Amino acid sequence: MKKLISLLFLFLFLVSCASKNMDMKTKKENAIDIQRIGEAHYNSGKYTAALKSLLEAHQIIPNDPYLNNSLGLVYLAKERYDLAENSFKKALYLKSDYIHAKNHLGVVYLKQKKWDLAIGCFKEVSENLLYATPEISLSNLGWAYFHQKKYITAKNYFIKSLEIRPNFLVAVHGLASIYIETGYHNQALDFLHHALETNPGAAIIHSDIAKVYEALKNFDKARKSWNIVLKLEPATSPLAREAQKRLFELN
Repeated sequence: MKKLISLLFLFLFLVSCASKNMDMKTKKENAIDIQRIGEAHYNSGKYTAALKSLLEAHQIIPNDPYLNNSLGLVYLAKERYDLAENSFKKALYLKSDYIHAKNHLGVVYLKQKKWDLAIGCFKEVSENLLYATPEISLSNLGWAYFHQKKYITAKNYFIKSLEIRPNFLVAVHGLASIYIETGYHNQALDFLHHALETNPGAAIIHSDIAKVYEALKNFDKARKSWNIVLKLEPATSPLAREAQKRLFELN
């Protein structure tokens, strides 16, 4: 009889453990579904809705590196760089070889103007042979050195980025910015007009051309280029606001 009772207790204990494991598995699956909803909101530019979903998922699976990376991206989009930094660092703590989180952390350091820390991240990313888009880390390195006014080094990285992806606009804009900043205006125009042949609808190229014409005191052509920017960009975008400001000052 005692043996039967012991077996019954053992059976009930095992059923209880199995039930708890099933509950936890179901909660984790639900959290992953909520995470995917949050990431879809992020990709649609709905950052507050994304944050709400991701924080809900985070309550259940706080130690998921991919979830922490996604949270970091939302904080980055909402310009909460302190929270973004913490999220990317946690993602890397949980998965030390998470190369995308390392690149994102470097972007946060760029936003915080911590150039040396940004360079450290981007160099590590660019040297990783498994990173599928090295042109991104190379152009990020270019921008970090650009802000340090190390224009020769920055130029080399932008060129390396363009060798991998010739029409990569981040690098095109970076190299053009170096030409403008260092006074090579004619070279900038040649480079930018060539870039327009494959990217005629790239507002950032038209804005760079406008800046070159302003530097050359050709204000009519500058206004024309700024007006093209306004046609291409949503009225609330930072680039459109810059164009509106420049046109107001040029008129």
